Amino acid sequence: MQIESVKAAYRRYAAVYDAVFGPVLQPGRKAVLQALRLRPGERVLEVGVGTGLSLPLYPRDVTITGIDVSREMLEKARSRVARQRLANVEALLEMDAERMSFADASFDKVVAMYVVSVVERPDRLLAELHRVCRPHGEIFLVNHVRSDNRFIAAVEKGLARFSDKLGFHPDFQLRDMVADPGELTELSRINFFWKVMRLRNGVAHPRLRA
Repeated sequence: MQIESVKAAYRRYAAVYDAVFGPVLQPGRKAVLQALRLRPGERVLEVGVGTGLSLPLYPRDVTITGIDVSREMLEKARSRVARQRLANVEALLEMDAERMSFADASFDKVVAMYVVSVVERPDRLLAELHRVCRPHGEIFLVNHVRSDNRFIAAVEKGLARFSDKLGFHPDFQLRDMVADPGELTELSRINFFWKVMRLRNGVAHPRLRA
């Protein structure tokens, strides 16, 4: 999806996001926070932080940086941080996840919830997630992936033409983006639609050429 389409979609969603999507997506947020097994002092990057619904779930002894392409969503996240006095949130930045400005190996763990099927170049996003994650760090994803059921997969493929309106790719398949099958571990299925997955970083991932 083009980044301007994503921005437009979330500009529409910003005012109602917490009420409409908050409860629906909360199980995924809780599942990934449990899977992270964070240790005191670790630095976490959350890509696609949105309105910051996940931020209060993090332990207060870790440091969190959040990024998003939607200025409107980030404004709500900053209000949440101030309102709930989340001192462990280091920064909330407007940034394109496919072209992050962070130095290599900046974070112990990287989280991307409901993001990978939204961006224009998922392969570039994954390369960036690996780049900014420290060697032997971990990357956690919450996302919808294309069904293994042939009928459902056909429906998802048909819906793909409306990706710009939906705000995500309904026929996305993460395994197509992962070079080493052993790198990807499915931790849990949250429900019929969403999965929590872990990517082992191993060593710093080579950055894709433009």
